[in-house]
Amino acid sequence: MTGVEAPLVIEFDYTRSLGPVLGRFMTALREGRVLGSRTADGRIHVPPLEYDPVTHAAVTELVDVQPTGTVASWTWTDRPLDGQPLDRPFGWALIRLDGADTALLHAVDAGAREEMHTGMRVQIRWAFSRKGHISDIECFEPLSPPAAGPSADAGEPVTIMTTPIRLAYTHTTSDDESRYLRALAEGRLLGQRCPVCRKVYVPPRVCPADGVPTEEEVAVHDHGTVTTFCVVNVPFAGQRLEPPYVVAQILLDGADIPIPHLILGLPAEDVRMGMRVAAVWREREKWTTTPENIAHFRPTGEPDAPYESYKDHL
Repeated sequence: MTGVEAPLVIEFDYTRSLGPVLGRFMTALREGRVLGSRTADGRIHVPPLEYDPVTHAAVTELVDVQPTGTVASWTWTDRPLDGQPLDRPFGWALIRLDGADTALLHAVDAGAREEMHTGMRVQIRWAFSRKGHISDIECFEPLSPPAAGPSADAGEPVTIMTTPIRLAYTHTTSDDESRYLRALAEGRLLGQRCPVCRKVYVPPRVCPADGVPTEEEVAVHDHGTVTTFCVVNVPFAGQRLEPPYVVAQILLDGADIPIPHLILGLPAEDVRMGMRVAAVWREREKWTTTPENIAHFRPTGEPDAPYESYKDHL
């Protein structure tokens, strides 16, 4: 049996507060300037450090460095990925800006691999629209006669930076996982039993307690018991449900390890440990070889399971 193979993408917007040092650095980039931090030994670090690596004291002195520099080392990218600075072959380089003692990693639009070399003199190509982000430096390019610099974009200090994160890859499943996913496409839940401890795992995996693959296939019910849960109250980018809602660990009947899933169909404050729930499957025509075939779980109305029945599965 060949394994199930599918392209997968993980992406999210990573948002962080910058603090006094990186905030000034990003604000300067928006204005078309580069700042470095001076540490106790007199060295200028770009990007700036928040704390001195020798004295561990907070860094407070930031100084301007030049938008020109020298390539210290580099590698070449023939096939750029989505989200990289350029959509054509380019070099990744460590660049020591004039006036700095450390190197900054960024892209170099050299035109061709043959043009890239250590010691190459480069200059910043500023982005047309700047917002206080490292991408305000569109890339570096071979040094040319000086031209008018970008106009300063006055505004409030930059305190928050959001960076899109994206990872695309192809996942090929094992034979056991493929059987589990193909069963999902038929509306069935399939587990496997460890030959040593006899625990049933859903989905199948190497038993973490005994270090051996699970073997015996076991049909598992789509009803189960809430063991633990959390209420999601905080909104975030890309959220599919409006808070509050519940994500719970559900011990399926016939399994020994709970699975995480949504609990819907009742107020979040009414969800509790021991609650009996059932899977709500999506419309059959939407079933594929993915756990998303189960939209969520809902309460069955049965009496709560006694704590002793799931206390060893928390």
